[in-house]
Amino acid sequence: MIPIDEAVTARLESHGERFEVLVDPDAALEISRGEFEGDLEDVIAVEDIFEDASSGDRPPESALEEVFETTEPLEIIPEVIEQGEIQITAEQRREMQEQKHKQLVNRIARNAVNPQMDDAPHPPERIESALEETRFRVDPMEPVETQVEEALDVLRPVIPIRFDTMTVAAQLPPEHAGSGQAQVREFGTLEREEWQPNGSWIGVVTFPAGMQNDFYNLVNEVSSGEAETRIVADADELSTR
Repeated sequence: MIPIDEAVTARLESHGERFEVLVDPDAALEISRGEFEGDLEDVIAVEDIFEDASSGDRPPESALEEVFETTEPLEIIPEVIEQGEIQITAEQRREMQEQKHKQLVNRIARNAVNPQMDDAPHPPERIESALEETRFRVDPMEPVETQVEEALDVLRPVIPIRFDTMTVAAQLPPEHAGSGQAQVREFGTLEREEWQPNGSWIGVVTFPAGMQNDFYNLVNEVSSGEAETRIVADADELSTR
């Protein structure tokens, strides 16, 4: 369950009765769109149905039976969210907007590169500044994923930017291969790997291009700076030469 102060109210009015539930705002949006795949108990604040959540008043069980044909909260809560309206205060809306804005900036920074600078990643600060310049406002009631393309459309006239992935072959020396390869292989999609006769490990990893500095930092960290890397055009390439 989530803390009550992090929940929003979903409200349904039916048959002359009002039903309210307290739920995580993002989960409420996913449930209302039929996209929620998690555990309902993890995203609600209270396993209960209210007539007025602010006062804690509950509707009579007869009203629950009449409208939902059950009194089980976990069966009723999704119906209230799907059929009702999500109520958020001005403060909740501001907090949701700030959170979604940070998520949007991070998502773009992880995936975007500057095609005019040899596909170097854009720092989050640059993305943040460009979004402010365009006065782009994140919709707190929409998933971040659906707002990325719109944000990119307004960013392109301001900064050179495109989404891309990159594939890098990394070779870890024998003394670091055993422990280091486990972290490297999980950084992105491991396309190929090969253990060399001398005990070194070579892996070809594909990941969002905006994360290239993070990848190189990781490889250097797990190998004490002794790893070799090379950007490859073909995932079948294993050599770092």
